[in-house]
Amino acid sequence: MFNLFKKKAVDLFTADQKELITSSIRSAEERTSGQIRVFIESKCSNKNTLQKAKELFYRLKMEETKEHNGVLVYVAIKDKRLAVFGDEGIHQKVGDTFWNDAVQKMISHFNKENYAYGIARVVQEIGDALQLHFPHDKNNDINELPDDIVFGK
Repeated sequence: MFNLFKKKAVDLFTADQKELITSSIRSAEERTSGQIRVFIESKCSNKNTLQKAKELFYRLKMEETKEHNGVLVYVAIKDKRLAVFGDEGIHQKVGDTFWNDAVQKMISHFNKENYAYGIARVVQEIGDALQLHFPHDKNNDINELPDDIVFGK
């Protein structure tokens, strides 16, 4: 079991758990032109979690994707706060209900202390939505953003 109050965000996951998350990102992105990033930190410095995710989205330059189809999964583990923020291209296709459902699914996994699996599973579902609306084009698609997990404080 995680001892959440003594570890930094980067230390909250084992190497295998980190690989599970990054491989889910790579797997999802192989099927779409969309881009997914995961940002994990211990505490959220903003009272509005979605606003924090949006700020990080722009700080990571995710709005620069060609089709505006980047998605950020944001998790503040110790504060038990999370959000999913999608750029305008994908948001216009799936809407608020999709993002809210993604958050609820992660919460369901987190309540069972399945943090890495919950993140990986939601990344795959986001990948499914991106594939539906922005299918992979093997001749033109490039990986526009890194697939690694970004760890904050």
